[in-house]
This record gives sequence, C-alpha cells and structure tokens, in this order.
Amino acid sequence: MSLFHISTIFLALATIFGASRAQLSSTFYDTTCPNLTSIVSGVLEPARNSDVRLGAKIIRLHFHDCFVNGCDASLLLDDATGIDSEKNAIPNNSTDGFAVIDDVKTALENVCPGVVSCADILALASEILVVLDGGQSWEVQLGRRDSTTANRAGTSAIPGPTESLSNITQKFTDQGLDTTDLVALSGAHTFGRARCVSFNQRINASNPDPTLDATYLQTLQQNCQSSDQNLNNLDVTTPDAFDNNYYVNLQNNRGLLQTDQELFSTSGAATVAIVNQYASSQSAFFNAFGASMIKMGNISPLTGTNGQIRTNCRRVN
Repeated sequence: MSLFHISTIFLALATIFGASRAQLSSTFYDTTCPNLTSIVSGVLEPARNSDVRLGAKIIRLHFHDCFVNGCDASLLLDDATGIDSEKNAIPNNSTDGFAVIDDVKTALENVCPGVVSCADILALASEILVVLDGGQSWEVQLGRRDSTTANRAGTSAIPGPTESLSNITQKFTDQGLDTTDLVALSGAHTFGRARCVSFNQRINASNPDPTLDATYLQTLQQNCQSSDQNLNNLDVTTPDAFDNNYYVNLQNNRGLLQTDQELFSTSGAATVAIVNQYASSQSAFFNAFGASMIKMGNISPLTGTNGQIRTNCRRVN
C-alpha cells in the first residue's frame, strides 16, 4: 500500500473520530447572540433573589440531563406524542426550576430567535448561579443542540442518594468521569435541600448510620418526625452559600446523604484524600469544580446538524 493511501486512510479516520467528539466553544454565540450572558443573568438574578434554592435546582437539572443520553435538554421535554418525559422518572420526581428555564428561553427568543439551545441554557445558567451564590466562574463551553426525544428508562444512570460508593463511582465512570470529578461535583451539595425520604434509612432510631454525628442525628430525627417530605439543608453550616464547607461537614460526620458521607467515611477509598484537599483549600475545590462542570457538560452533546434548537424547551419544534 502506498504512502498516499495510508495517509488518506488516517485522514478519513481522523475526520470520523473528530466528528464524533464535541465541538463546543466558549465563543460559540459571540456573533449570533452577543448579549447572551447578560440576557440570561437578567432573568436569573431576580429569580435567585426570590428563590434562594434556585442555583441548586438548576445545577441538578443540568446534572440529571447530562447523565441521560448526554447534555441535550431531554429532561426538559414534557409528555407528548412519542415523548415519555424523563420528569416522570423516580430520580427526577423532585426536580424543579423548569419555569425559570422557560423564562430564560423566552427572553432569548425575543432577542436571538432560534439561536440558543435549551441544553446550553442549562450549562450557562448553572455557572451564573454558582457565581451569584459566592462560587468561582468557569469558561462555559457552548454549542450544544437539543434532543428530539426523551429517554425515561435511561434515568437509571442517574446516581441515587442511597447507593454505595462503588455504584456511584461506576455511574460516573460510565459517563467518562473519574474519582476527582465525583468528589468535585458532589460539592454542589454545598447548597440546596433534600427531603427526609432521601436519607431516612440513615436516621432509623433502632439502627442509625454509625457515620452520622450523634448531635446531627438527633437534629435530623426531629426534623423528619412529622413528614418524610420535610426539607433539610445539604450543607448544615452555610446552607445557601457556594463554598467548601460541604467537605468540612463530611470530615465532621455531618454529611446529609449517604452518598455524601461515604466519600469520606469509606475506609481506604481514593475519595478521602480529595475530600481532605477540598476541605483545606476552597480555591482547590473551586478550580476542580469548574473543570469537572466543563467535563460533565461535554458528555455526548448534539452538535452540528444533529438535534435542533427548540423554541420552547418543553417540546420538540
């Protein structure tokens, strides 16, 4: 085989594999919607002022979306002909923030009609809200397109609050994310709330989780006595601020969810040293969180001519 034929084959392979990788860019909308960030911020800032939990809600939407068929806004689709909404699946039963995403989309359609995808709105809104709550900015990669289908069955890929560390680690590995990403992204639990039903097994009076601080256990038992739907702060120290206290809480056996505390309390786990690092250095956590959000946001996005730009995030055009 000639050198020409060999080089042609390599060029073809490079084209194939290059096309399969995400072509995202922080400057994707610079010419087509130059005021993108200010428009999105203009909707999010007042919404955040009226709902202190908004940042946690939107990051959760982005996370749950990316873990099912990639970051394609499939989670935002409502039931319709041929669409069995992912919102109906158990992992998404308590997801919220959809109305704010609708408001952002409406604002963008008024200025840049048919340009900005719902998937990119989730990614950008997550970063803006983290910064509003005291976190550090990162360079959001853009250029995703929206799916035309949902995958309710695929929501089994979303990590659950009562799963073992090995199960959670595997679910992250399946998405191309590593142990550092697992610990860094779990730090999103530095704000937001969780219902008692998501950790009831840890506070059982006859057999409480031994990795729970005794005083914290009593507090949780009291708060969950009246209803398993009662809300509890994921970060008991600074519940509404984006900071590294989540990791300090884990060191003190005050992680709310089983999957939180296991990061620190699983003997010999690679996650323990990373928890200690982030607990001692907020800047190390902030840097890692931004890098892992970019990496998560790059899970199997639709680009080029794949998918579409929905004009209404809740339904296919």
